Amino acid sequence: MIVERNLVGKLAKHIFVYLLLLIFITPFFLIILNSFKTTQQFVTSPFALPASFSLVNYANAFARMSFLSAFANSFIITSISVVLIIVTSAMTAHLLARNSWKVNKVVYAVLVASMIVPFQAVMIPLVSIYGNTLHLMNSKWILIFMYVGFGQAFAMFIFHGFIKGIPLELEETAFIDGCTKMQTFFKVVFPLLSPVVMTVLVLDVLWIWNDYLLPALVLLSPSMRTLPLSTYSFFSSYSVDYAPLMAGLVLTIVPVLVVYVFTQKQIIKGVVQGAIK
Repeated sequence: MIVERNLVGKLAKHIFVYLLLLIFITPFFLIILNSFKTTQQFVTSPFALPASFSLVNYANAFARMSFLSAFANSFIITSISVVLIIVTSAMTAHLLARNSWKVNKVVYAVLVASMIVPFQAVMIPLVSIYGNTLHLMNSKWILIFMYVGFGQAFAMFIFHGFIKGIPLELEETAFIDGCTKMQTFFKVVFPLLSPVVMTVLVLDVLWIWNDYLLPALVLLSPSMRTLPLSTYSFFSSYSVDYAPLMAGLVLTIVPVLVVYVFTQKQIIKGVVQGAIK
């Protein structure tokens, strides 16, 4: 009787998980399906199969989005921002975790509390200060600077918990061997953070690569548009060209999916080890 109950419970869990999978994967399936239709077919029958699987929409989207230019902009902004977030937040977390100064507790509390502030709450002051006052808009470097600032708190919070689980004796041994604080961090501590680094890397890549609102506020020139912003070219004043838009969304999603597929083992490993720590 107990065995039967366990089997029923496991079966129910599996059914629930597969239902959730179906719910989450359906929008992606519909986007891919409709990327092979015409706009008229999309409007009249969005759930039907396409009449033919042609790549015309993809070629149209590639040209209208200026895909190579937008991809280069997204790659530069994402890669530089993520590297700076990882390095600076790991160093900040190490400083806060290894020093028992009273000010560190205040800084840590402020950083953690800042995570609950929505971006929309600071959006208007941000644009007013950097745009109207400092005239620093329309620059990839200002956008990178903003991403590093907005990404610090969450990354520092993750690194902080992991660093507290690293034995202090390892760093003391490095000091005895003649390492400076900077050498100790990059040669002893930072390599041990590799599982968490992969987790932060993927989460921040997904966030920055897919972000639309902040680049839309900062990057004003069409030549500086990122991939999400380049999909705006399919919108006109009174209509939307849905078919190539679907193809453009697929082209935007694919690079992130490739990154996730090749790093999913490291992500799971980092999450598990972070939980253990």
